[in-house]
Amino acid sequence: MSSSHAPAPRQHASSGPTQPQLPEPGYAERSRTLFSLVSMGVLSTVSRKHAGFPFGSLMPFALDGEGRPVFLISSMAMHTQNLHHDPHCSLFVTQPSEDGDPLGSARATLMGNAAMLTGDQRAAVREIYLARHPNSRHWVDFADFQFFRLEPVDLYYVGGFGVMGWVQTAEYAQTSPDPLMEAAPAILAHMNADHVDSMLVLARAFAGMEASEATMTSVDRLGFTLRLKTAEGIKGPRINFPREVANAQQTRQMLVEMVRQATA
Repeated sequence: MSSSHAPAPRQHASSGPTQPQLPEPGYAERSRTLFSLVSMGVLSTVSRKHAGFPFGSLMPFALDGEGRPVFLISSMAMHTQNLHHDPHCSLFVTQPSEDGDPLGSARATLMGNAAMLTGDQRAAVREIYLARHPNSRHWVDFADFQFFRLEPVDLYYVGGFGVMGWVQTAEYAQTSPDPLMEAAPAILAHMNADHVDSMLVLARAFAGMEASEATMTSVDRLGFTLRLKTAEGIKGPRINFPREVANAQQTRQMLVEMVRQATA
């Protein structure tokens, strides 16, 4: 089994007194957040027709309490036939790009074995899946539709350029998604539309970087990432919060506090 990777805290220049640095979210938490945030991925199964070749399918999914993907699939689908023949598969998910650069976006591949659920197992995931995909109520009870669950064997996470590593599946199952998961898109949109000047100030004070343009590309309970246009090229510093935040209001208060500190 592969080992999980937790990024080491980064040290940043600051105009104020030195403060303890929060750790960055580990890859297990980032992966769990990503899989919780999206509801569509690419399921790759082993082709029954062409032995040894992967077969990719666009696949809606939901997560159970341990973060395991659950699929509702028809017996007529090629991926279902492949799974009955060979349960080995992988699910690839990615996050929409905030700055137009898809290679800078988070993505993850979860590998494992998919098995059909029956009886109590099926009943346990039915409402979880329908809460994520309500339109599926129209066909969930058709005789040729069954629930499958992917039992993870290993997971690989890529958080952007130079940010990547394997994640222990046990750690992935035990961690919780970031509490800002749902609020993050609105926070990013607001900062990028209305507070570019503030982000330039934060980059100068807390990352020691002078920039002419700034975009906030991610935000979580422990900090945020900027994409900066500098004289040396494009940079992507991570800036950690002095304290952990739990919701959009606390995030706003924290950013205001940091700008005030930087301009004091």
